[in-house]
Amino acid sequence: MRLGRETLAFPGFDGGAEWGGQAADLKTGILYLNANDVAWTGGLVENHKVASLGEGLYLDNCATCHGGDRKGSPPAFPSLVDSKLTEAEMADVLWSGRGRMPTFRGLLAGDLKALLAFVRGSTDKTELAAPASDDRPSYRFTGYRKFLDPDGYPAVAPPWGTLSAIDLNNGTYLWRIPLGEYPALKYPGWADKSTGSENYGGPILTAGGVLFIGATLYDKKIRAFDPRNGKLLWDAQLPYAGNATPITYMAGGRQYVLIQADNARDRKAEQGAAYVAFALPSR
Repeated sequence: MRLGRETLAFPGFDGGAEWGGQAADLKTGILYLNANDVAWTGGLVENHKVASLGEGLYLDNCATCHGGDRKGSPPAFPSLVDSKLTEAEMADVLWSGRGRMPTFRGLLAGDLKALLAFVRGSTDKTELAAPASDDRPSYRFTGYRKFLDPDGYPAVAPPWGTLSAIDLNNGTYLWRIPLGEYPALKYPGWADKSTGSENYGGPILTAGGVLFIGATLYDKKIRAFDPRNGKLLWDAQLPYAGNATPITYMAGGRQYVLIQADNARDRKAEQGAAYVAFALPSR
């Protein structure tokens, strides 16, 4: 990473393999792993002298995710320009956190007022003219930015999300397939041309030999695969994205697969959350 120049990171800051975890077959030594294949960018710049306490607080605490220009990198990091949140709602998010955003309870009341004034583009000179600290770091990270094309899709060749089976006995891939799709890029007759998509949440492998995974961000599906060859056995539409690892359990003599679903990572979609359970066929 060079000062003043953006660096391309691939896989990006959300993986490759990510927090959702993997599934493994202890008998065969095969690992089942989903991954994001999307590039991101980031860099280092010198911290310039700021005009106000609020600007300094923003650059030191918020710019890494929301950008020095407050435009963010939606949907992961929303823009703060012309945000519809009220000042009280913004303060609540800073106090309680939301999604991947941590809490910032260390901000004193006066500092919080100055920060919110800057974020909201206040023209109140008494708030913006507060003195800025001279002991700020010399450099700052420019932030997490997806490498996207003009239409908002990943600016690298697909697949943009994959599901793989890796033989841990010798380190070879048994199979690797695209996982997920962008509905707007799906055309009739292109069933074998899936782009894959970002995915958050891992797979589970049942004792009966079925691999279940949700995870895909935009098509909002849960799928079942044959772990021997990656063949799709079944899929179902979820009300929201299944960005979680499923669980399986027995109840009343039947086996179920359950997944938590929400659209918190896709802010453009209808918001909501649900637990969805599927009963496996009785033997």
